Amino acid sequence: MDSKISEPGARTPLASSATTGLKIVIVGGFGVGKTTMVRSVSEIRPLSTEETLTQASEGIDDARGVERKSTTTVAFDFGRITLNAEMVLYLFGAPGQERFWFLWDRLFTGTLGAVVMVDTRRLADSWYAIDRLEHHQMPFIVAHNRFGETTHSLDQIRDALDLSPDVPLIACDARQRESSKAVLITLVNHLYALSSAR
Repeated sequence: MDSKISEPGARTPLASSATTGLKIVIVGGFGVGKTTMVRSVSEIRPLSTEETLTQASEGIDDARGVERKSTTTVAFDFGRITLNAEMVLYLFGAPGQERFWFLWDRLFTGTLGAVVMVDTRRLADSWYAIDRLEHHQMPFIVAHNRFGETTHSLDQIRDALDLSPDVPLIACDARQRESSKAVLITLVNHLYALSSAR
């Protein structure tokens, strides 16, 4: 990726020379860090559809492991990264709760690839995302978002998710811009390798 990426949140105008938009979706369970990743890496102020969690969601949304979470994405998050003078990467963060999963298939339209964010406190929440991506035959990588102390190795996570050996798995901290960039670079390299192998 271009080293000239501007600071997150800055209002960077889209260059008139940009001709190609590449779409990537970030999916995963509730509270795994999808919104955080879009915010940390986007060169523009991200579009966010986060709303405050209310008592109405009690008994509907499973907040085990993320009890302190006070907001949730209800449609999608959107960010942008300029790769070069002609290419722009569009990031879409999908909502994590089961009641919003019906939006995912729409978000997948026109997508080159995806990042599945996982949290080992709620690993089972990742299975639906992986299943949907495999159903759509969409290339993806898996990013383990570290929350505090790491208690599981990447090999243990790979085994628990029954990931194919050719699916890249990377550890990250979605709060850190460089770490989020490394996830996206891993996905782009994976897409390039798949394209070259065809």
